[in-house]
Amino acid sequence: MNRRDFLSRAILAGLGGAGLYSARGNLRLLESATRAYGANAFSDYKALVCVFLFGGNDGLNMVVPRSATHYQRYATARATLAVPQAQLLALTPQAGGGASDGADYGLQASTNGNDAIGMSGLQGLFNNGRAAILGNVGTLVRPVTKAQYQAGGADVPPQLFSHNDQQSYWQISRANDGSGLGWGGRIADLLHDANPGAFIPMNIALNFESILHRAQSGSQYVIGSDGPRRFSYFEWDGDTREAMLGLMQQGTQGHVFERSYADAFRRARENAEAVSTALESSTPLTTAFPDNDLAGQLKMVARLIKVRSVLGLKRQVYFVSMGGFDHHDRLLAEQPELLSQLSQAMTAFYQSTVELGVANNVTAFTASDFGRTLSSNGDGSDHGWGSHHFAVGGAVRGGRFYGRMPTLQNEGPDDAGWGQIIPTTSVDQYAATLARWFGVGDSELDLIFPNLRNYPSRDLGFMV
Repeated sequence: MNRRDFLSRAILAGLGGAGLYSARGNLRLLESATRAYGANAFSDYKALVCVFLFGGNDGLNMVVPRSATHYQRYATARATLAVPQAQLLALTPQAGGGASDGADYGLQASTNGNDAIGMSGLQGLFNNGRAAILGNVGTLVRPVTKAQYQAGGADVPPQLFSHNDQQSYWQISRANDGSGLGWGGRIADLLHDANPGAFIPMNIALNFESILHRAQSGSQYVIGSDGPRRFSYFEWDGDTREAMLGLMQQGTQGHVFERSYADAFRRARENAEAVSTALESSTPLTTAFPDNDLAGQLKMVARLIKVRSVLGLKRQVYFVSMGGFDHHDRLLAEQPELLSQLSQAMTAFYQSTVELGVANNVTAFTASDFGRTLSSNGDGSDHGWGSHHFAVGGAVRGGRFYGRMPTLQNEGPDDAGWGQIIPTTSVDQYAATLARWFGVGDSELDLIFPNLRNYPSRDLGFMV
């Protein structure tokens, strides 16, 4: 590690990973609002689990119309990308929960002969009322029509079709205050005192830090799928350990950065020890998880939820992820396997919450950079805008479609151009519905999601 990297990491550690972001306006109001969420604010436990699909998942090939007329329109628009109608797993909505366009829909089955499972897990959860489909969700500042967008000057998020920008926008849900804080981080700032005896932060990310968890006054805890991350070289090299422990002793640091780094170092070791002890003392889960990376992450989330009382946590926000969704080519060849892994992992995770008796207290939901173009580039789809998403859990009003499904027609009423579908449900509405269920009061929702006031509906209704 060079000197610049060392100083950068030391500063970030000392400031909780968020102190470089200046917060004004709404963040000051948010800070004052925390007084309403003290140690006795919640008597129950709740967790949100964000499942981020990096690369931009093609939701139009994940949730596909099955009705003859709608399927034909879809197949014409998608051309070489159309999933064969016979390879769709039927979705059976509950009474009154059908799609806005009146079509029957299905989930893509696997096209890989080695995988007979496909998305049958999420199909079952939807048909049994434990999963909901959020139609045509995307990053927005305010509702926008095709005419407004094509006329130019419409108030839309910057760099709409850029991976990095839209990954950030999904997780920040633009606060308009220049803070760069994630909406999960802003929730953690608001509800910080509701976890008075917590050993670790409310926000936990698997394998790497998330933008979603960036907070003003707190930090996020990063853990690996196999357990807490440790300073491996430090732990096994005796000379290094002794030297570092000497440097980290209270009162031996003369500079504020040194003291901050020492505090962060001690806290990291203490956290790792506390989490390891809690996990090792817990009996193993009986739920079988499939052998894929996302499932491994979600299994660790389930294990941490199991020891929530030991760690002193009433509210938690988790971030897990999988990549590989940037299908400019090989969409039909590669996406089915990823969707099968997603479905199997989320299904096993839901089953583990049933085993733990917290199915009604844990909600998992998907997110992604953006959707893909309705139009085909030959072997894949390009960067789009709106897409479909899942919310899964016992508190989800499942077996229903929410939001308006788009017209699947190139150059149609929902096509901004080049097959990029204009979203009709915003990330703000999606996230605010989850935050309200999580325990955020209505008066604080605008502080966390400043753009929420631009929409007629503040709650999409998919949570109890």
